[in-house]
Amino acid sequence: MVQGTADYRAEGILLAGAGRAILLQLANPAIGRGVAAHSTFTERPVNRLKGTLTYVYGVVYGTEEQVKEVRRRVNRAHVPVRRPEDGSSAGYNAFDPVLQLWVAATLYDTALTIIEKIHGPLDDAAADAMYQDYARIGTALQLPPDMWPKDRAAFGRYWEDQVSTLHAEEEGVRVGRGLLFPKHTALWYRAIMPSARFLTAGLLPEQLRKDFGLAWSERHQRRYDRTWRILAVAYPMLPLRIRHWFKDYCLAELEKDLRRSPQAAQHQGIRA
Repeated sequence: MVQGTADYRAEGILLAGAGRAILLQLANPAIGRGVAAHSTFTERPVNRLKGTLTYVYGVVYGTEEQVKEVRRRVNRAHVPVRRPEDGSSAGYNAFDPVLQLWVAATLYDTALTIIEKIHGPLDDAAADAMYQDYARIGTALQLPPDMWPKDRAAFGRYWEDQVSTLHAEEEGVRVGRGLLFPKHTALWYRAIMPSARFLTAGLLPEQLRKDFGLAWSERHQRRYDRTWRILAVAYPMLPLRIRHWFKDYCLAELEKDLRRSPQAAQHQGIRA
């Protein structure tokens, strides 16, 4: 068991769970429909990931000015992502706190899953500190604090309830597969996707593997388990500056945007 409150939020290995978090979000029908209708996610996945993580790092590590800026970017990007319910389908609204709760929950559960695969189970102090950090990420927008589950036990009940009924619909599957099997992205990105798909599939619940058409077998599982055993030994040996590089990069870019001019920063928003 890992003791203490190490800065797990900054670990670059969390990027290994990005695909899992995204597909869990897309499996929510309202989120899947909203992203399919309003997002260019599959055409610029790296920019979208950077935007999301800049928000996360800004809320957790940022100055007051940086927190205000990342909130402004996300809120501006969310403005057009809405459609009223009609006779043919349910609506969606990116400002809906229920949907924001699910997005934040996928980020927290994925981060915890990855960290414990690398470092082993966290002790109560470390786990509680991590949980409170992700509560801040969730409630920095329109999610009221009293909607975030009050403790880890309450979160566990919420998570099990949500995952037990989760089923990706056509729109979410289309976006998810476009992300996992890119056609119009940089060559380096396409080159890393087989490994990313493999880790994503292994991290997903079985039902969602089926929904997104991701093959899995006992052979895949053995390879997956072996991969994490290797990473659990090798990753902690990396220098901290490498493990935290992406966090430092995102915050440095955010600060450069703000220093360049307030007007320029406002045009660097996180698009849907």
